[in-house]
Amino acid sequence: MTDLSPDGFHRRRALLATAALGTAAALGLAGCSGRDAAPESTFVLLDGSKATTADLKGKVTLVNFWATTCVTCVKEMPQIVATWHKYQGQGFETVAVAMEYDPPAWVLNFSQSRQLPFKVALDNTGEIARQWGDVKLTPTTYLVDKKGQIVKRYVGEPDFPALHALIEKLLAQT
Repeated sequence: MTDLSPDGFHRRRALLATAALGTAAALGLAGCSGRDAAPESTFVLLDGSKATTADLKGKVTLVNFWATTCVTCVKEMPQIVATWHKYQGQGFETVAVAMEYDPPAWVLNFSQSRQLPFKVALDNTGEIARQWGDVKLTPTTYLVDKKGQIVKRYVGEPDFPALHALIEKLLAQT
């Protein structure tokens, strides 16, 4: 018999996401790197204001696609917060983009209860995820350099010490 309770749904979803991440890693998608330009995107933030990728040029930026129902996303969020605190005074920015299926009230509650200090955007239509390579798996994180070029893409939780080393290298570039 199938468990149709909300908890059962979330357990099945977590198992599917874990399986998908394993498949992505096996296909070599985890940690892909490249030097493609970050797409022109407009992020609608929780407070109703907007930010664009053009606004982020001149900063090293972490763009994290996540969901409140994603176990790995919730697990990695304290490390993303710590990363922001460590580098935010040095020209580093973070934008956490909540997926289209994530209820805005849940995103707002998560953001407030965990006191997320960086920009949190709602992708109500899924357009931002499509612009950034049709993101389906969460977490998917992009690291963008000061020139607006995507330097690294992580599918799943990043290796944070390696991520910090890369951020420091990018911050040192002029």
